[in-house]
Amino acid sequence: MSDDPNAPGAAPERSPDPTMPRTFLVLVDDTEELRMALRYACLRTRTTAGRMVLLRVVEPPDFQHFGFIGDKMQSEALGDAEKRLQRLAAEVQKDSGRMPMVMVRQGKTTDEIVAIVQEDPSISVLVLAAGKGKDGPGPLVKGLAGSFGARLKVPVLVVPPHLTDEDLQRLTT
Repeated sequence: MSDDPNAPGAAPERSPDPTMPRTFLVLVDDTEELRMALRYACLRTRTTAGRMVLLRVVEPPDFQHFGFIGDKMQSEALGDAEKRLQRLAAEVQKDSGRMPMVMVRQGKTTDEIVAIVQEDPSISVLVLAAGKGKDGPGPLVKGLAGSFGARLKVPVLVVPPHLTDEDLQRLTT
């Protein structure tokens, strides 16, 4: 890709605009650590008068033998994603004082995160939380050292897994 910001396909320029609220992107997945990332982002949204985007990525089903069954599985997954995002959005509004934007995308999670960051220049931080289980920090946090991290054009904030609510309060004010 060219370094020319005007080249076709170039990512939108991200210049610090003090009038634009900080936008925190949080991936909604099925991990325990989601709650920690959401709590941190809610507190930061409140203290910075920022915005939050909740993203749920529905990956294509592995079952591809019969198109109808795969389509039905995908349709159900998209419906479930919408319902989950609406429930979380209500919680986020209560905790942060602002209604988040919600997005459902289809594809590979890392590709969709990168695409959204490229499409929306207001997104200023990707908030992830590290896992605390024996499997390590999680695939996205692990991927930050590789091609996933190299493709991102925003800072990534990784919330450590063992913080208390008091720790989060202290760190976000």
